[in-house]
Amino acid sequence: MASTATAGHPYALLALAAIVPIALATFPHRALLQTCQPNGSIPGKSGSCNPENGSECCKDGRRYTTFACSPPVTAGGTRATLTLNSFADNGDGGGAASCTGTFFDDDKKVVALSTGWFNRRSRCKKSIVIRARNGRSVTAIVVDECDSLHGCDDEHNFEPPCANNIVDGSPAVWKALGLNTDDGEVPITWSDA
Repeated sequence: MASTATAGHPYALLALAAIVPIALATFPHRALLQTCQPNGSIPGKSGSCNPENGSECCKDGRRYTTFACSPPVTAGGTRATLTLNSFADNGDGGGAASCTGTFFDDDKKVVALSTGWFNRRSRCKKSIVIRARNGRSVTAIVVDECDSLHGCDDEHNFEPPCANNIVDGSPAVWKALGLNTDDGEVPITWSDA
């Protein structure tokens, strides 16, 4: 019956073929948003938060969204937000890096990935390539998780949980990309090296 309908209306297939690309172009992020929804929230608790690098500090009584996932990793480069973080002892990164149990000076090209991309430590000590919109790129080592499930405690510098699309880069990563650290966050793409 369907073939009869299309045979009777030769332009029906052409119209459908024209509509699908327009819908995809209009709503490119809809599929990504549907694949990684928030899984809950945690209550805010203020504490001794180091606001270095523009870190957001938790506020008592506020609720913060949590994610157990991240958007799908794509072969051509996964879109993300690059944030600034010091992995140094007493930096705004909180505790030692979870992959190594150590701290890293600000001149080391290291990153933390949102929980879903960190993927239960599967990217620990592996390299990723980060590409900025200015055309520059840098290779950095994954040393920590940008925890999307927990926060507002001493281990997390009393900062909220990370969003689900974060590459948290050291000052050395920002410098190599030629980015202004005062911006605090910029859109980038990343891929496994």
